Amino acid sequence: MSTAPARLPTEERQAEIVTAALELAKETSPGLITTSDIAAGVGVSQGALFKHFPTKDAIWLAAMGWVRGQLLARLEKAADQAASPMDALAGMFKAHVGFVASHPGVPRFIFHELQRAADSPVKQEVRKLLQAYRKLLRRQLDAAVARGQVSPKVDLEAAATLFVGVVQGLVMQSMLSGNAAAIKGQADAVFAIYRRGIEELA
Repeated sequence: MSTAPARLPTEERQAEIVTAALELAKETSPGLITTSDIAAGVGVSQGALFKHFPTKDAIWLAAMGWVRGQLLARLEKAADQAASPMDALAGMFKAHVGFVASHPGVPRFIFHELQRAADSPVKQEVRKLLQAYRKLLRRQLDAAVARGQVSPKVDLEAAATLFVGVVQGLVMQSMLSGNAAAIKGQADAVFAIYRRGIEELA
């Protein structure tokens, strides 16, 4: 009886390959992950893998595209469902933290790529993500100032930078501890400090 994996539509198989690569990144440095490892994670041969992606870099580029789409969708949904701009910022913070907790291989993959000297297509995708993220943040911060929820004295560009930096700090600590889920336990308290800072600037 054949044990060969079922043939899937191209998009579904590509999604499986991306998922397998990010799953491997949870435990292994992305630089050490081989196409053989990824193929094994999916349950296909390397030849089958290369029918969908010509190189390992192409897999990582697709993975970053997936991350950008998924994370931005979660952030936008959290903002759209909020009753006020400040609630939107809190929801976006939780959404980002929740995404990292659910996909701990993602930050390992991104940090690895950012350490590479070359300006790779993956880095360009990361920049696109950050640019879109900052636009979302600025929209909510501007609205929060207009609603009187954020002090008009706040440097909003700095506030957006700090928001992203706080999340990245939590992510780094979770990576060092090896417990991605722990990030959720600190999220509310950390955001509360951030919130007080932008509300009460003298």
